[in-house]
Amino acid sequence: LHTICFSVSTTLILFLVAEVIEQADYLYGSGETEKLYRLLVQHKNSEDAELLWRLARASRDLAQLSSTSAEEKRQLVYEALEYAKKALEKNESNFAAHKWYAICISDVGDYEGIKVKIANAFVIKEHFQRAIELNPKDATSIHLMGIWCYSFAEMPWYQRKIAAMLFATPPTSTYQEALRYFHMAEEADPNFYSKNLLFLGKAYLKLNNKKMALLWLSKAKDYPAHTEEDKQVQKEALELLNSI
Repeated sequence: LHTICFSVSTTLILFLVAEVIEQADYLYGSGETEKLYRLLVQHKNSEDAELLWRLARASRDLAQLSSTSAEEKRQLVYEALEYAKKALEKNESNFAAHKWYAICISDVGDYEGIKVKIANAFVIKEHFQRAIELNPKDATSIHLMGIWCYSFAEMPWYQRKIAAMLFATPPTSTYQEALRYFHMAEEADPNFYSKNLLFLGKAYLKLNNKKMALLWLSKAKDYPAHTEEDKQVQKEALELLNSI
């Protein structure tokens, strides 16, 4: 009888988790950031990695809103990292847990200073690569690997000096490598993200290929703006187009 009760309660928990995830994905798709966070934060003590990485994402998305105060933003960024870390502990083979753990470590680096940010670089790269290994079709993980490469390709000299002090072999990359990842992301899911289009244009600009830069920057400018980020992308793309 005890075994039957246990399996019934386990099934019920799984059913409830699936229901919350379905609701969460609907709210995420509708851009209901605050509602989504309120729904998921009730389950912050969950043992389910799928719920926890979604909570990490929701915390981060709430932090990104322009209506969020600086103090709240900081708190949410650190909260998001805790949830992502917990998701990873619950399921090491969950690609999204790796992806959001890497994103959240990067965000926390903005508060910890340039030394910590550079010191975390290899950890971030490792988790993005693991996310891609676990799910080669996830365009976002591939795009973020491209962003990692782009950031280290354009790293200013004083940051390179810090990196050289921290590592025997400091993290480096090239615009060609970044471009390869942005194209791979586009192949995995064409037109999935305005920022990927923008960075394809930016990488081509860095490589002095104006023809290809114009093509991708125009696509970024014309991308339908659903989020605040999309609007920012449109604005940046337009400024870059005007400067060519």
